[in-house]
Amino acid sequence: MDSETNETKKTGRGKGKAIWGWVQVILIAVILSMALRYFVISPVTVFGDSMYPTLHDGEHLFINKVTGPDRFDIIVFPAPDEKDTEYIKRVIGLPGDTVEYKQDQLYINGKKYDEPYLDSEKKDLTNGYLTTLNDGAQGNPNFSLATIPACGGATKVPKGKLFVLGDNRPISKDSRYIGFIDEDKVLGKVISFGKSLQK
Repeated sequence: MDSETNETKKTGRGKGKAIWGWVQVILIAVILSMALRYFVISPVTVFGDSMYPTLHDGEHLFINKVTGPDRFDIIVFPAPDEKDTEYIKRVIGLPGDTVEYKQDQLYINGKKYDEPYLDSEKKDLTNGYLTTLNDGAQGNPNFSLATIPACGGATKVPKGKLFVLGDNRPISKDSRYIGFIDEDKVLGKVISFGKSLQK
């Protein structure tokens, strides 16, 4: 009878240890997932059409909070002109860059760059230009940083700043209107597991 009692006690303790082991695993998993979400990757939802056709209103994406932005990355940052709002735009100019547009052609530091993410929009354009300064397609298609009032006459992107544009150039509120973005205020760069960013 004593051996039966001992076995029952051992089995009871074994189950308690197993349950405590699972509780620890679950707690660690929850803590790691919260840390991952807070420090590494976060979900975001696109609101509005300023990044169309690359991103669509209501689209769900993730942002990488660890690595800094590179040229042509799509980033999320707090709107400098609207409280409790975040903007999603494409990085065009990095610190030290000169940025210029000549009739829809981008030049960075004097070098010509293609913008394949704008091809479908340019193809559908019936008159005027896609990337202009003021007044949509009828605005000035030839401009540089120095001619953008919101950039304060700077000839280069200042240290610690970024020049950003939305892909839907005629309607996007971007660095042409809100000026440079603080690099250290970038919340993250967009990563996608779908087809959005492959366009």
